[in-house]
Amino acid sequence: MSEPANGAESTNASSVDVAIVGAGPVGMSLALALAGGPQSVLLLDSRPHAAWARDPRALALAHGSRQLLERLGAWKASAATAIESIHVSQRGGFGRTLIDASEYGIAALGYVMRYRDLAATLDARIDATQCLHDCTLLDITTGNDTAEITLAAQNGDPAAPRRIRARLVVHAEGTPVSDPDVRVYDYRQHAVVAEVRPVPGHQQRAWERFTPDGPLALLPLGQDYSLVFTVPPEKAANLLALDEGDFLAALRAQFGSRLAFVASGPRTSFPLALRVREQLAGRRQVWIGNAAQSLHPVSGQGFNLGLRDAWELAAVLLANASGDAGNAAVLAAYARSRRLDRQGSIAFTDGLVRVFGIDLAPLRIARGAGLLALDVLPPLRHFVAKRMIWGARAWP
Repeated sequence: MSEPANGAESTNASSVDVAIVGAGPVGMSLALALAGGPQSVLLLDSRPHAAWARDPRALALAHGSRQLLERLGAWKASAATAIESIHVSQRGGFGRTLIDASEYGIAALGYVMRYRDLAATLDARIDATQCLHDCTLLDITTGNDTAEITLAAQNGDPAAPRRIRARLVVHAEGTPVSDPDVRVYDYRQHAVVAEVRPVPGHQQRAWERFTPDGPLALLPLGQDYSLVFTVPPEKAANLLALDEGDFLAALRAQFGSRLAFVASGPRTSFPLALRVREQLAGRRQVWIGNAAQSLHPVSGQGFNLGLRDAWELAAVLLANASGDAGNAAVLAAYARSRRLDRQGSIAFTDGLVRVFGIDLAPLRIARGAGLLALDVLPPLRHFVAKRMIWGARAWP
């Protein structure tokens, strides 16, 4: 990053307090949280408007995320399927844990919602004049007082790119790129995702089943389950090539006999890695959501952590007495405020993958004892459950 060039004000430049790069659910949530405050906000999205309408993914939303979305006026209950209980077990070993919402005085531990439904609900709350869609970001330069974003010209002179000056640039788009500040650990696993029909019905129960190949998660979504089937890369390719009947047979063999599966939708897969940006804040810039960290999908913590990033950043910016959204002390305060929740969530998900990923008899026995302890010792179970619901800080 370099200093903005000095010189006359460009006629193709505009100014804003906070520029948010990425208009996905995390970026839009930040924009909504800042709405009505003293800072002007602009969302920049590389995709056309409503590109999320074709997104097939499902999101696991903790109860705490529902609370935040309700405060933003962006909770659509009709689009969410409740998770009332979670059954956790390991294949080939004893021990299991059952976590139930009734123990915590809440209707559900969490919810499953299609990405496109959440994005549509957030988008409906965003002022259209606060968004630029289908724009290509060419460069960001930072100085002591402002950052300058250079966008490719649209439907105009390609020699006259658009420039936006911002007090603060928030990166909320996509997985961190490979740069010296991003730590990457390749899990050497792929997640095969699909929707499958269970018999009997799911009865609002989610399943987390640890297998020698990787975690297998079933999350209730409508009448079906949203499946995350984690396997080594070569097995993922084989699973994608199977016909529906053989795929369901492979799923039953991995999951066990507690449920039967009678239908499956389209399948896709993606590689899994832990990517963590070491510094959340830089000069006139800050990173949130998947731009700050991307986690393994086990326990469904990634999006919930990103939403808490957005909420906490908005709180820090709104409480900023200096009026300068990119003030270095303000950004440092934000980074400190996220340390416990962020490090705790990363350690929790990464630890689960590593501890349950070693298929040795002594470790299976130790894991089984741990699962049994969670099940029979309520204080220990509550400690884990509350952090799944509200994050490492266990916010009420």
